[in-house]
Amino acid sequence: MSDVSTRPLRADAERTVRTILEAAERVLARDPSATMEDIAAAAGVARTTVHRRFSTREALIAALASWAGRQLEAAVAAARPESAPPLVALYQATANVLRVKAAWGFAMDTAHGGAEVEAIQCRVLEGCDRLFRRLQDAGVLRADVDPVWARRVYYALVHEACRDVTGESDPDVDAIATRLVDTLLRGMGTPGAPL
Repeated sequence: MSDVSTRPLRADAERTVRTILEAAERVLARDPSATMEDIAAAAGVARTTVHRRFSTREALIAALASWAGRQLEAAVAAARPESAPPLVALYQATANVLRVKAAWGFAMDTAHGGAEVEAIQCRVLEGCDRLFRRLQDAGVLRADVDPVWARRVYYALVHEACRDVTGESDPDVDAIATRLVDTLLRGMGTPGAPL
């Protein structure tokens, strides 16, 4: 792993790491087999700078996944899922997550996250399950709907919606989030249609 995760960095070093990670996201999203040299060039830094911060390509990708995971967790927390009205929290969390996934699509899809990313994903999942129980308690979800099933459907919708935002230079995340939440809560069938 890199030194980035083991000790605090000075502000200038932190900016350099962020620049490298942002460049890595752009380069690897276009070409998953890109080299450290390609990433250094895109970041506008010397190859040795990248190697000084990340000992291997795998360490760089793991740091990228951890960075994106932390951004995702912060985005969900910013929606205040424990305290905001549940429907507001659901919409805001959806829009925030789509923004993170639009910016960090490669990192979000990599399997190189390790224990830190796994822990983040578990915390986000547990928080989402609590939010879906709050939605049910508030009457937003029907009483007969399994909140865990609803969350799983929601995750699938988020995954599919990411196809609309990943790689876009300026996606209308708010409109996509509105459509996603509307689809989750109202479905696509005609009200009163025979089943």
